[in-house]
Amino acid sequence: MNREEAFKLIQEKIQNQNLIKHCLAVEACMKEFAAHFNEHPAFGGTSIEKWGLAGLLHDIDYELTKDNLQQHSIIGAEMLEKSGLDKEICDAVRTHNEMHGIKPETLMAKVLLPVDPLTGLIIASTLVLPSKKIIDVTAENILNRFKEKGFAKGASREIISKCSETGLTLEQFVEIGLEAMKGIAGKLGL
Repeated sequence: MNREEAFKLIQEKIQNQNLIKHCLAVEACMKEFAAHFNEHPAFGGTSIEKWGLAGLLHDIDYELTKDNLQQHSIIGAEMLEKSGLDKEICDAVRTHNEMHGIKPETLMAKVLLPVDPLTGLIIASTLVLPSKKIIDVTAENILNRFKEKGFAKGASREIISKCSETGLTLEQFVEIGLEAMKGIAGKLGL
C-alpha cells in the first residue's frame, strides 16, 4: 500500500475531519522521527515512508471502535494485515493503544505510542494562543503545558513520557514533533 492508497482508505473509514487531521499530524511526526533515527534502507532501517504509513493509519478503526476502546487498534491492525501491509506497521498500530498493555518492541512502535498523544498536546497548546497559529508555538510552550495536569487531559503525560524509551529526552521529542507539525500547518488548519 502506498501513501495515496492509505490516505484514500483513511477517507473511506474516517468521517471526522479533526480525526483525519490528527492522522496527518501523526504521519508527519512519524516521518520526521524516522528521518531523525536514519530509518532509511541505506542506513539499515526500514523506510521513512513506512513510518509515515504507520502514523497515517494508526487510528483507521477509531470510528468503528470508539464505543469499545478495548477493541481499538486490534481491529485496525487486523484490517491492515488483511490489506497486506507490512508486519512492522501492523504491530506498531496494534501496540499504540496502551489499554492492551502490549509492549512496543520496534523503534517504530516505541515512537508511535508517545507521538499519538503528543500531537494532541501540541494542537491544544496552539489553540490557546491568541493567534491560534502553530508557527507561534515553541517547545517551551508545550513543555510548560505538559506540566499542567488539567490542560489537554486526553494527552496522557505518562504515555508521552515513554519517549525516553526511544533514547530521546522529552525536550528533544517535543521539538522534533513540533517541527514536523509546523511543516504541515496548512493541512492542519493551524
